[in-house]
Amino acid sequence: MRPFTAPVACLALAILVGGAACNTYADELTRGQRAFDESEHERALAIFRALEPDVQRLSPNDRAHYAYLRGMTDFRIGYKAEARHWLSIASALEKQSPESLPAGWSKRMAESLKDLNDAVYTAGIASLSNTPEPATKVSDTDEGADDEAPSPSKP
Repeated sequence: MRPFTAPVACLALAILVGGAACNTYADELTRGQRAFDESEHERALAIFRALEPDVQRLSPNDRAHYAYLRGMTDFRIGYKAEARHWLSIASALEKQSPESLPAGWSKRMAESLKDLNDAVYTAGIASLSNTPEPATKVSDTDEGADDEAPSPSKP
């Protein structure tokens, strides 16, 4: 029986370490949510971006929470295209597992996603861009036209 003791101990250790790692991801999500709740959106976004590669390690409900919090953080910072992406994922996860998000979150998500979608349907995807539109070039015939003062009218 002695030869089996070491593999069993290793397996037990692996399970403990794996469980601790999952808790670490959930802890990071909690840290991000705390920053979001405290309106520290830049810090929350940094936490969420660092957690992104490991989102699949979260439970299904935590993945929905991550997508919602990431989307709303992007929305509040002004990263509209990213917000639309993450809120769409949160919405899809909520449809797969109803009540995975608190009711208040679901309502806020739906309203924000509707605003973002309306912007796209009205003005196109470019309306979500974080980059300002380039200034239109003034044509050669229009250049200087506004520079001249109007001639005084003669009485």
